[in-house]
Amino acid sequence: MSDLGAIPFRKMNGLGNDFVVVDVRAHPVVFSNAVVRAIADRKSGIGCDQFILIETPRSGGDCFMGIRNADGDEVEACGNAARCIAALMLDETGKDQVTVETIGAITKGWRAANGDITVDMGPPKLEWDQIPLSEEIRDTRGIELQIGPIDAPILHTPAAVNMGNPHAIFFVDDIDAIDLTQVGPLLENHPMFPERANISLAHVTDRGHMDLKVWERGVGLTNACGTAACAAAVAGSRKRLTDRNAIITLPGGDLHLEWRESDDHVLMTGPATFDYDGELDSRFFEVA
Repeated sequence: MSDLGAIPFRKMNGLGNDFVVVDVRAHPVVFSNAVVRAIADRKSGIGCDQFILIETPRSGGDCFMGIRNADGDEVEACGNAARCIAALMLDETGKDQVTVETIGAITKGWRAANGDITVDMGPPKLEWDQIPLSEEIRDTRGIELQIGPIDAPILHTPAAVNMGNPHAIFFVDDIDAIDLTQVGPLLENHPMFPERANISLAHVTDRGHMDLKVWERGVGLTNACGTAACAAAVAGSRKRLTDRNAIITLPGGDLHLEWRESDDHVLMTGPATFDYDGELDSRFFEVA
């Protein structure tokens, strides 16, 4: 076990999508999946959607961001966490722009004119084997998948996008008419998604705005999911339902998305909020 005593953590959130953030650059430590689940538990632990490690950079960036979902599994990307870690790195370095590495992407971040954080989430992956899907589907703007009776499905023909992690977006008339806590787990684990998937319900109100509700892979129903907002913006534009600039309204608030035509990159702008500082004692970690 570690002899470091307690190590500090920082609680942060992006539109209510909340994180326990631990900086392990000075003292590399290991957190088991069981420990991450215990920390993330909202009844007996600290409570969070994702457990985030700030690690030493691996490819010349300002830091590496390790991401674990509430179920303990490591994941490739988290847009709201990327804004939070970019905000910390901007404060720490004094730079105008910072680079946050993850296993899924190299993400650049900077402060927007209104004080929010903008992160460049890179280009979407749109081919079936990049998302990935379990079978070849040429047009991922609407894949062959439905829930419910064949002649009257509850949900059908979602768009599929990878924004560092896999997403399926169902465009519906009313995002509150369907219980995502019921269909979300079924769809997340559907055989069509060999790496599981984040499941979203989207309703377009006009070409510059959509409402979004997300069942996040390994987390559940969430107040906000940044990569889902990016994926929904891309899907809406590909289906010619929205423009390349759009406001995505999640239960936790608004994100501004721009799918930049010049280089195909998706820019996401929104808040990064500090909640409080605390400490984890040695029961929660082992020396790496």
